[in-house]
Amino acid sequence: MRKPAIHDAQARRIALRREILRSKESRYDHRLHGVLLVYSGRSCRDVAELLGHSPRTIRYWVQRFEHSGCIGLQEGERPGRPPTVDAATREQLGHDLHRSPHEWGYAQNLWDGKLLSHHLAHRYAVQLGVRQCQRMLHALGFRRRKPRLELCAMF
Repeated sequence: MRKPAIHDAQARRIALRREILRSKESRYDHRLHGVLLVYSGRSCRDVAELLGHSPRTIRYWVQRFEHSGCIGLQEGERPGRPPTVDAATREQLGHDLHRSPHEWGYAQNLWDGKLLSHHLAHRYAVQLGVRQCQRMLHALGFRRRKPRLELCAMF
């Protein structure tokens, strides 16, 4: 049987790897295939090269499979970085944001990332960047608005 002609194999390999990383189920299947290849007689180095991982990662998969079976290859919790602003402060901040910035002694009319960063630093002693504050505003249900001129005020 002849080898099929493959156009732009590198780009397609990258696309396939991205698809594997897209969901928990596909990552689990990917690990199963890796372990199956090792149990079929391939070395961890060969499997790692084939699947695009390090040999150490493949050895971890095999060890997890040996210890816990298929459950060991399933996606575990990914806690990530702990939040800088705890739940109680976040709730209080939501109440703060429902008040006008003028009520807090600020010159601005609307909350934005820069003002929220300043407010967090002075009221709660929490240092967050402007972009992270913009994300927090969005997560708390606020949307970005720019003040508009009123027609009546112009005449």
